[in-house]
Amino acid sequence: MKIKTNILKRKTSDIAVTILRYVFFLSLSYILLYPLLYIVVNAVKSYSDAYDATVTWVPKSIYFGNIISALTVFDVKNTMLRTIVYEIGAALIQFCSCAITAYGLARFKLKGKSLMMGLMVLNILVPSMMTIIPSYINYSSLDFFGILGLISKIIGKDIRPNVIGTPMVFYLPSLFGVGLKGGLFIYIFTQFFKGFPKEIEEAAAIDGAGAWKAFLRIVIPSSRSAIITVLLFSVIWHWNDLYLAQMYLNEYTFATAINNFGAQTIAAKLGMDLQTSNAMLVPILLSGCLVFILPLLIFYIVIQRKFMASIATSGIVG
Repeated sequence: MKIKTNILKRKTSDIAVTILRYVFFLSLSYILLYPLLYIVVNAVKSYSDAYDATVTWVPKSIYFGNIISALTVFDVKNTMLRTIVYEIGAALIQFCSCAITAYGLARFKLKGKSLMMGLMVLNILVPSMMTIIPSYINYSSLDFFGILGLISKIIGKDIRPNVIGTPMVFYLPSLFGVGLKGGLFIYIFTQFFKGFPKEIEEAAAIDGAGAWKAFLRIVIPSSRSAIITVLLFSVIWHWNDLYLAQMYLNEYTFATAINNFGAQTIAAKLGMDLQTSNAMLVPILLSGCLVFILPLLIFYIVIQRKFMASIATSGIVG
């Protein structure tokens, strides 16, 4: 009888734990998915449904006109192209430069290595807002080690280029591994490369493979977990970048177009009066947000299984 009672208590306890687990994860999922569901539902509401108090989650009719209007209002063709050229291009350059830098820090004995590691940590801790003024000044009169400035003094003409408003303001920091979140990406790669067996590279060296060949032929193909983690973070953070794009560029990326959106934009792009534009403000804004996050959702869905498998071995657990 006592054994049956213990079994019953154990089953009851297991059922209670299972129920609590489902309640917790369902609640967490609701909190995370609520903004996305709100955007999707309101993006396909008609004008009458959007301002009908009786319509909350289920529209009376599906209306895709808001999305079509958003494509025009946000100039998606051009803003998306600029986002890809400026931001995603910088993300891919930084991905490569951070991998190379991290491999050097993880594998080779270098003079000043401790200083480099300290600078990497500073790059993680110091936000872009604290360095934006000197960075802007440097980009407006780009010079390397004062060489162009010296030549300018000799010839009496300023030859230092102004790269503000060009892709170079994103490409140059990414090339040297100090772009958006560059320090964090170097850290992730460094942690992974430190755990990579040196014996494999030593065996490759015996066969005549140098450091570059071993890095490209052996280390990189074996670093899928770190590569997926860094690639995902880099693409998402650059895609969502607002501050740097707004400071350096004279044209809108998709993120800055959404940030600077208003009723006047609708009136100018769609030829509406200001009163109608104000009425259409929220539906068109949410439609633009849906178009903005859709590429990221597709990108994440494609690689999410590999990402979840890689996160445990990328050095950022906890």
